[in-house]
Amino acid sequence: MVEYFKTHYAKHEYHIAMRDGVKLFTAVYTPITGQFTDAGPYPFLMSRTPYSCAPYGEDKVMPRVVGNEGLIRSGYILVCQDVRGRWDSEGVWLEMTPAKDGKGVDESTDMFDTVEWLLKNVPANNGKVGILGISYPGFYAAASIIDGHRAIKAASPQAPVTDLWMGDDAYHGGAAMLEQNHSFYAEGFAPQKNPTTTEPRSNFDTGTKDAYAYYLKMGTMGALDTPAGGTNPLYHDQVAHATYDDYWKVRNISAHMHGVKAATMEVGGWFDAEDLSGPVKIFHAIDAQSPASAENVLVEGPWVHGGWSRGDGRTLGDVSFGSATAAFYREKIEAPFFEHWLKGASWTEMPKAFVFETGSNVWKKYASWPPKEVSAKMLYFREGGGLSWSAPTEKVGKDEYVSDPAHPVPFTEYTTDTTPQRYMADDQRFAARRPDVLTYVTEPLTEDVTVAGPLMPKLRIASTGTDSDFVVKLIDVYPEDFKSGDEAQGKRVTGAAPVYMQGYEQLVRGEPMRAKFRNSWEKPEALMPGKVTTVDFTMQDVNHTFLKGHRIMVQVQSSWFPLVDRNPQVFEDIYKAKPEDFKKATETVFHQAGAASGVELMVLAH
Repeated sequence: MVEYFKTHYAKHEYHIAMRDGVKLFTAVYTPITGQFTDAGPYPFLMSRTPYSCAPYGEDKVMPRVVGNEGLIRSGYILVCQDVRGRWDSEGVWLEMTPAKDGKGVDESTDMFDTVEWLLKNVPANNGKVGILGISYPGFYAAASIIDGHRAIKAASPQAPVTDLWMGDDAYHGGAAMLEQNHSFYAEGFAPQKNPTTTEPRSNFDTGTKDAYAYYLKMGTMGALDTPAGGTNPLYHDQVAHATYDDYWKVRNISAHMHGVKAATMEVGGWFDAEDLSGPVKIFHAIDAQSPASAENVLVEGPWVHGGWSRGDGRTLGDVSFGSATAAFYREKIEAPFFEHWLKGASWTEMPKAFVFETGSNVWKKYASWPPKEVSAKMLYFREGGGLSWSAPTEKVGKDEYVSDPAHPVPFTEYTTDTTPQRYMADDQRFAARRPDVLTYVTEPLTEDVTVAGPLMPKLRIASTGTDSDFVVKLIDVYPEDFKSGDEAQGKRVTGAAPVYMQGYEQLVRGEPMRAKFRNSWEKPEALMPGKVTTVDFTMQDVNHTFLKGHRIMVQVQSSWFPLVDRNPQVFEDIYKAKPEDFKKATETVFHQAGAASGVELMVLAH
């Protein structure tokens, strides 16, 4: 694309002054006259990022705005801006800049001031602005439209970082998302001495390709928050604030989505290992706080983090989705959205929710999310590893396992030095073979079962420890006579061990819950050893059909390492835990009358 940009776009660089005098680096690519069918004037299509608008210099081109070639070739004024305090922009950067709600300078005011400048100083514009971004730039897309400028006609926060502690990048269910956060900060994301165009990356290296072994050897969160552990001030803040305190609360952008005037399209992937919760949270927040917005729609596909912006989206790991879902999104959803709102192109009106249904592998359109046709149904754990829609009647029913922090349950069967995106749909048969994982499974289904919305485990547990984690996994078990229709089944990776889909246990959704947060995210409470205790929580949304002949499985375990940090199973501040604090605990899960455990699903009527 570099040569295309050289022949079709002219690059200009500016340092635009904000209302407090701080200047933000902004790269502007304007269409060259005569190179596009659309002769202009052109709308702005913009992204704001903490990851750099490089390359710097007007003779170096490659706009980091959008990866959709259909939009690039249509003709837009492409704008990339280094946010306050990062790279070639002045000012002080804050992790997840707290919104000031009109009482000070924040990302919304920076966007407002930038739009004002662009409209007045960039010729041949049509007075309309669109903004989009994935992940951290997704946060900036959402933050930029709060009390937004009237010229912002379209916005697409994609996998937006939204509420870091509450089921987002940093913590899930009160448990730290260990590997992906440590590797993110230790290997490259750190405070900068800006303005700069050449900030070096960290040279930190764990020295091994085995993340499980590395984090087990490091032992504690405190050991990682040292120079030897590759820490920096940003990582320190992540691990030192281990409850939902004011540090996190002011950074929850979904609490501030008022004054949104633009048409907004939140985009996410059902298998996003980083920012799964953000699109749904921003979608609901705008509906609640900005009901007068031009439009607000949710798009979810069978994608990993940012997977809709690249590749074709046909597969994830061993699982096939039957079509080029990412290409479909870019051509049939994203491009028409911006073309309509920024250029006035005709289009077919978007549904409120345009979502891909995994399992059945079809796109669905709904007037709400979750669909109004769903109803809550409880799947109960039963004796002998059964899973049933009927509640247990037995007076006594329970299962036990020993959770040993010295031998935590891995989150992948294979050795990895990162958090592989594919783990979100990986085969779970390896976990079912461990004695410290409980497995409950239905009989083969006699009809399709579609689950659409959040999952709600309702556990009745007892522990010999004073704190424990409970990881719940919803799994689709393929039949033993499954036919994939894929001649390459088991042979996708040359030289790798074959993988066959007969009996495959596909992860649909998994989430941890740290029991000490069962009553409050702000004020943790110890478990009383041996006492039957309620641990209820909510897992991330799914949209999945368990096909006739498949079985529904639920697994319960107390570690998921090193995806999630280890719980010492002693009630304490885990950041301050010492190696000797980590103790074995016997975990009991009850499935009896008066103490029934299971998972509540939002089941769609067929």
